[in-house]
Amino acid sequence: MGSEVFYRKWRPQSFAELVGQEPITQTLRHAIESGKVAHAYLFCGPRGTGKTSTGRILAKSVNCPNQVDGEPCNACDVCHSITEGRALDVIEIDAASNRGIDEIRSLREKVNYAPSLTRYKVYIIDEVHMLTEAACNALLKTLEEPPAHIIFVLATTEAHKVIPTIVSRCQRFNFHRLSQATMVDKLELICKKEDIDIGLNSLRLIARSAAGSLRDAENILQQLIALHGNQVGFDQIEAELGASGDSRIRQLAKYILSKDVTAGLQVMNTISRSGVDLRQFNLELVEYLRGLLLVKSQCEEAIDVTAEDLAEMRGLVATIRVECLLEAVKLFASIDFRDDNYSTLPLELALVDCVLSSTGGQEEPNITEPIETEETTELSEKFPEPFPEVKIPASKVNTEASSMEVPKDIDNLRGRWRDFIVSLRGEGSSGNLDAFLRSACEPVALQGDTLVLGFYYSFHKEKIEDAKYRHLVEKKLKEVFGQPYNIRCILVDHKREVPSQAKTRNPLVKAALEMGAKLAE
Repeated sequence: MGSEVFYRKWRPQSFAELVGQEPITQTLRHAIESGKVAHAYLFCGPRGTGKTSTGRILAKSVNCPNQVDGEPCNACDVCHSITEGRALDVIEIDAASNRGIDEIRSLREKVNYAPSLTRYKVYIIDEVHMLTEAACNALLKTLEEPPAHIIFVLATTEAHKVIPTIVSRCQRFNFHRLSQATMVDKLELICKKEDIDIGLNSLRLIARSAAGSLRDAENILQQLIALHGNQVGFDQIEAELGASGDSRIRQLAKYILSKDVTAGLQVMNTISRSGVDLRQFNLELVEYLRGLLLVKSQCEEAIDVTAEDLAEMRGLVATIRVECLLEAVKLFASIDFRDDNYSTLPLELALVDCVLSSTGGQEEPNITEPIETEETTELSEKFPEPFPEVKIPASKVNTEASSMEVPKDIDNLRGRWRDFIVSLRGEGSSGNLDAFLRSACEPVALQGDTLVLGFYYSFHKEKIEDAKYRHLVEKKLKEVFGQPYNIRCILVDHKREVPSQAKTRNPLVKAALEMGAKLAE
């Protein structure tokens, strides 16, 4: 095995070898074959997806004297010089470290010189979004009127940061993250050529950890080989990557959705005792829950799993509400482990929060026919005719719902506001949700089923606007007042007088108050 790093040693040298970006390679091959090559290209996409490699292959193809069907021969002196990085007419620039106006001015002077040995001089500018504003403007002038012998290849991982005037002067190609299957195939080829003994499940674990970047996957593979030699077991890879394994992820997800707190906590503590990095475990769990949400939403094409895994996921979410999946994804995605990756407390709190949420996990059965039991059959025989309508006086009805005093206006709601605050004790992931409302806000207005809350400080306002806490507040409002309310949060002056309902019936006054105005007598 050579000393050269894998991602350089196994870099694709032709469009046919470039995996996962077939629409792009096909378009470029046709352009080269027909002689309709653009003067500037913009390659956008995540790291490790082949942007720079495509630029080099393009440089070889347009300059190769033996080019066939848009592909370089990789046998001539031109191809060899570009492959080995010694071609004078192929210039690679890292815009992250050469981002100033002076570097681009130097480039503008040099583009006027003809190529020394090839037909085209190709400039590959990596991370072009890192150029300064002045440098971008200087580059723009060259892109507007480039010499006929110049081709620019601009690559970026953050296309939204490239100024529109540059984008408009380039042919843009969007590179996508590679699928796990594509990366596994490439890793399998490398292992075969390098005489590496590693199982298919191990390669899948490496591909999943690389998150769509083939370069990252190749680097992970080489690190594992350097540590363990040419024979690497699944357990060694799992321990090295801090991965938790599919079985425990699926197991915990099942307990989360079935709202089995005891079993879920047991799984979490078993994982913790085994020394797994809980931050990495949670990332995998969130990704799996996201996949379940997409399957439930009939967007299966958006996830990259095997047919067997997909069938299992379908069965898991068959009777689960979308709202339950959404709540689970939000709660676990918002976990902050801070500086401790080995405390299970954040995971445990998220599990309990998810279980105690008001959204029911199971879908309600769709009953279209009456359910018959022995009791209903006996009653139907005794009373074949429908029961006569019986009217009960309202004064005789004594149920919890009817005894609640539903607020008719904002003044009545304010009168019971303290009771509502008290009811929030113990709510929230830290059990102190009431602290974010007590003495920090006031009910400002009641607009239909929307309660406007005026906060004195943006910190408390932003906390309650978080979807997790908003949900808990709205849930408790319904429990206390017997009527569902949506909440809307605004900022108000701390010591302003709260106007009565009679003073705020004028729509213009209401609007002004909601924007922070004060009502003078």
